[in-house]
Amino acid sequence: MGRARYDDVADWYDDEFATTELGLSARKVVFRLLGDGPGRLLDVGCGGGAHAVAFAERGWTVTGVDVSGAQLELARARGAEVVEADAAALPFEDASFDAAVSMFTHTDVGDFAAVMRETARVLRPTGPLVYLGVHPCFVGPHAFVHDRDVPELYPGYRDTSYRTEAPGIWGEGIRSKVGATHLPLGLFLQTFLEAGLVLERVEEPVGRDYPHVVALLARR
Repeated sequence: MGRARYDDVADWYDDEFATTELGLSARKVVFRLLGDGPGRLLDVGCGGGAHAVAFAERGWTVTGVDVSGAQLELARARGAEVVEADAAALPFEDASFDAAVSMFTHTDVGDFAAVMRETARVLRPTGPLVYLGVHPCFVGPHAFVHDRDVPELYPGYRDTSYRTEAPGIWGEGIRSKVGATHLPLGLFLQTFLEAGLVLERVEEPVGRDYPHVVALLARR
């Protein structure tokens, strides 16, 4: 496979996000919605594997999948079982996982709908999917949030193109390094429904005046 967007920033991202309070607090939300194992768990967009090994500690047998070879090197160093593959074409049999999780991926893939269709395909019937990502309304190319308690919104909320420059992309942030794909809230939620998933719970975790993440529990 060719170089992925995160290959050149794998170590930086791991230090700045996956293993910091931001990553830990997000993982706590996922823990609560998912529950403990046992079972076979797919981590879609596992990155450096920090979350995958934490899920394994909760009793799950975890397989991570990501397109970034550099991030997967970090995951393997942590002892995670991982596969380098495009999540829009998962190399797994139908109904081969008891549960799935995915964190902060809808802003990084070209076809999130395909990723969710594939995730639903490999889930067993009634198997849970827990997703957590940045809030489509208040974080994105249209929303400047760096060091701000209240986001500053700009035109472009409905622009779903991949962008590396926009009012909400600041010079030292992750989006200036890897770009961003934006999904408005309606399209974001519809993606799960069109994949055949049933939404059981949708949350905007507290901690700020405006939520910076959205989390949901769905089932196959």
